[in-house]
This record gives sequence, structure tokens and C-alpha cells, in this order.
Amino acid sequence: MKKNIFKLLMMCSGVFLASCTDLEEDLIGEIDQPVSIVEPNVDFEGGGNGGNDALSVAFSKLRDAGSANHGGYWSIQSVSTDEMAVTQKGGDWYDGGIWIDMHRHTFGPSNGPIDGTWTQTYNAIAACNDLLATSLDANQTAQVKVLRALFYYRLVDLFGRVKLITATGTDAPQSTRQQVFNFVESELLTALGISAVSSSMDLSSSPLGVEVNPYRVNQYAALGLLAKLYLNAEVFTGTPRYQEAADAASYVIDNSGYVLCGVGCSVPNPGKRPAVASDPDNLEGYAAVFAPNNQDNPEIIWSVAYDGVSGGGMNFHVMTLHYSSQFTWNFVDQPWNGYSALEDFYNSYDDGDARKKASFIIGPQLDYNGSAILDYAATDGQLELDYTPDINELEPNASRKGGARLGKFSNRLFQRSEMDNDMPIVRLGELYLIRAEGMARAAGDWSMAGPDVNTIRARAGLGALPTLDADSFLAERGREMFMEAVRRQDLIRFGKFDDPWWEKTNNDAYKSLFPIPQPQIDAANGTLTQNPGY
Repeated sequence: MKKNIFKLLMMCSGVFLASCTDLEEDLIGEIDQPVSIVEPNVDFEGGGNGGNDALSVAFSKLRDAGSANHGGYWSIQSVSTDEMAVTQKGGDWYDGGIWIDMHRHTFGPSNGPIDGTWTQTYNAIAACNDLLATSLDANQTAQVKVLRALFYYRLVDLFGRVKLITATGTDAPQSTRQQVFNFVESELLTALGISAVSSSMDLSSSPLGVEVNPYRVNQYAALGLLAKLYLNAEVFTGTPRYQEAADAASYVIDNSGYVLCGVGCSVPNPGKRPAVASDPDNLEGYAAVFAPNNQDNPEIIWSVAYDGVSGGGMNFHVMTLHYSSQFTWNFVDQPWNGYSALEDFYNSYDDGDARKKASFIIGPQLDYNGSAILDYAATDGQLELDYTPDINELEPNASRKGGARLGKFSNRLFQRSEMDNDMPIVRLGELYLIRAEGMARAAGDWSMAGPDVNTIRARAGLGALPTLDADSFLAERGREMFMEAVRRQDLIRFGKFDDPWWEKTNNDAYKSLFPIPQPQIDAANGTLTQNPGY
């Protein structure tokens, strides 16, 4: 235990990291007595920057490409769905209406986050091309090509028709969506040393290894990405590849050493407040997969390495929490009070679902010492900070406390503006669901998905579903994959992206592809054309 005098400068007025909306709120209070703080009994290091080998420059671009922060890939994949929204709270979070447009599907070619996502992704591809122009061995070359394929997988999903730039300092014509799909598939098959995926495939000729390193690419990471590609092949190309999706996922499940993180799979809780009895000592099962100390989780096959000191780029805590929630875990910086889960999505979980508790921050909030956190700027007369599932409106005066907050990537005490949690790219839990869906769609029988779905439900503490159809499968996948930037793909694949949901009525089918950003078209000298409808 250490005795600390907390200065008003640190704890109350603060020097806070502003969001893109330049949000800042004064938290008024006075601490004039010594405060006893128990240092957290958690000894761990974050994932660091993912290593310092010859490939580190390229793999670090996963962090720079918007994988888990505000304003890029993760944001446009998530806010455009029925998972969450960024509400306008008076003068906070209007941002020229970009997030309102994203949620309502009224976005256009001049939307800043869409342009930012394009730029960030092509910058990452350029880093891969630069590295491929150097002297790499066969294994290193295969890894970087799989990494580049991941970025093109994102582009074919988001924009469809893009340029396939494969060498530094070169340009290329705009490819069709089919051509981009074919390129990604070919790169992955080549890295795996096979010509096609099947239940009897032999990977002995692959230059990729099988050793476990979540920050680099092994055979199972490449197969996982290929499974995701084939799962969405019918959307991307018009030709279903569901059996191949199931076969790729099944190979990883049956042949690798990765296991679902369930009972007995736990880590110490870095966010445990000594004076809050409801905080568990350990995070177990599903919660452990996304914890700040998840770098060695046995379920994660490939992940983005984040670290609060040397590998920044994930800041969900400041993106979602109320300004006063700085005191919940004694964050270094004040949160921005932006992102909230939609009420219907939150309510889709059973109360006994372990994923519900692990994924959301809800109800009255306590500070580090177990006292109620107050919002002195509240306009409703209720000073206590109490997150409610309901949100009164999207704009212009959304409740400051409305909506369950995003908590799946859990917090640690004294957290900086950057988080330590690694973001899974491929994990075993999703591969169970890919196998389930692939088999069901290939056979035209959703009961085929039952065993794998019920394996995932059992890990969440739920009973088996006696029957399954497309809608119940989509709901189950949504609960498992919340916050992992796949919901937009899922809604499109199940024909639900055009459906209405809270504060969203637009049903324009062409919105399933984002527009080619207008600044990119303007700079392309006629070599890029706009997607239909925009």
C-alpha cells in the first residue's frame, strides 16, 4: 500500500485528451486529505508492439489502420449497424453530422471517416509492398502477403472495386470486386501451399509454420482469414463458397492446439478496485479473451498487438465512457462520452448470458473507493452517474447517460489513453460459428449449425437451443461477436442491412458498399469511378 496525495490537477480539473470533437468537461471536486490507494495486484505486460523483427514495420500497420480506435475501419464497420451509435449530446459529438449519417445510412462520398479508412488501409498496403521489395525468406514473404491480403479483404468488403497495388511506386487500374476477391484468395492459397480448400487438404508444402504467435501469421491464421473470405464470397462475387468456409474453419478446430477459453481459463483482473466487492479477482472464460492481459489467451490465433506504452491505437474506454467515468478506474485521461450500445441489441442477451456482463457497462457507477460517481453537469436533476439501456434520441440532445457502454475490451486501473488489450483478427470462437454457418448454408439446413452454436452457448453459461433458423443464428453470432467489427458483414450476408432499426429507416440497397471517397476520385485523374447509387 502506498500513501498518495492526489493533486486537484490530476484528479479533478485534469489535462484531458480531447476527442476529435474537442470534448472536455471540468470535474469539480476537492481532495485535501491523504488517500490510501492499494496498488493493483496484477503483474503483466501488454502485448507490446508485437515484436521487433524484420516484419514489425508492416505488422504495426494493423494498429495504424483503424482496427480498434475512433474514426476509421472499426468505427464505420460498427456505427453503420444495429450494434451501436454515436449520439449527439447537445454541442458534443455532432461532428458535422458524420456519425448521424453513418448510423442512418445517409453517408456520402465526402464522409471523412470513410475517406480516412481508405487512406489508412492503402498506407498499410504500401508498407507491405515496401517490405516485400526487400530480402525476405519464404516464410516471411508468405506472412507479409497474408497480411496484405487482410487489408485487401477489408477493401473488397467495404468498397468492392479498388486498385490492386502490389509494388511500391506503381499505380493500377480499378479492379472489379471479383478480381479483388480472386487476388485475396490466390494470395492465401499460395501461402498455404494448396490450390484449393477441402476437408482432406495437405498443408505440408506451406511456407508458413504452425508455431503459436498471435502477432504473426501461421497456417491457422491464414486458414482463418480464408474461412472469413469464403463465408462472404456470395456477397462479394455472387458465387457461394460455404462448404470451403466450413472446411477451412474445421481444419483449424480439428488440427490446431487452440482451445475455447472457458471454465478454468482465467487471468487476474487488472480492473479490480479494492473497495468494490462486485469486482471479480479474476476474469474467466469469455471475459478473459478480451482482457487487458489477453496476450497469451489460448483462443486467439491472430491478433493486433496493443500496448498502452509502446503499441497504441486502441482507446475504446475513452470513446464510450462518460466524462466522470474517469474516476471509475482512475484513468489518466478523461473519456469522451461518445459510443453507446443500442437498447434492442443490449436486450437481445439473456440475463444469464456471461457475454452480457462481459460486454457492457450498465447501471450506477462507483469510483475506485466504492463511492457513487456524480455528474455535476446533469440537466435531469439526477446527479448519480447511472448508465441506462435506453437512449432518448440520436440527435440533437441525446441523454448523456443513455445507452449501455461498450465494455467487452475491459479496463485496467490507472489506464492511460491507450489500452493494453489485443484485438483478435482470427479466434477459435468465431471459427466455430463460421463452420456452423458454412455447413448449414451448404446443406440448406440450419439444424446443421446446432452443435457448434451450442458449444459457444455452453461457454457463455447457456443451455442448448433446441432449434435454429437463420434469424436465431444471426442473433447468436451477434452476441458472440459484438465489438469485433463483423456485424456489418453479417447483416449484409443475412439480408438485414437494409432493415430499419432504432433511428434508422433508410433502406437503400446500394449502401451495402461504401462510396469511393470523393477526395480519392479527385486525385486519381480519372482512374477511379464511383460505386453505383452515389
